[in-house]
Amino acid sequence: MATASASVDISAPASEVWQLIRGFGSLPDWLPYIPNSELHEGGRVRYLANPDGGVIVERLMAFDEVGRS
Repeated sequence: MATASASVDISAPASEVWQLIRGFGSLPDWLPYIPNSELHEGGRVRYLANPDGGVIVERLMAFDEVGRS
């Protein structure tokens, strides 16, 4: 299975950033490229729309509230 990772320095407390990005369906709240996110399979799969009408499907494999990942 393919994996990906990215990092960026943000000048805000980690707790504030985590509150914004922690929800698996919240990508449209903070990423303008994604106008819509629909959760399926009990919130473990998301269908993301992009501005071109394409669909990106992602499955949540792990979630760690304490580790913020």
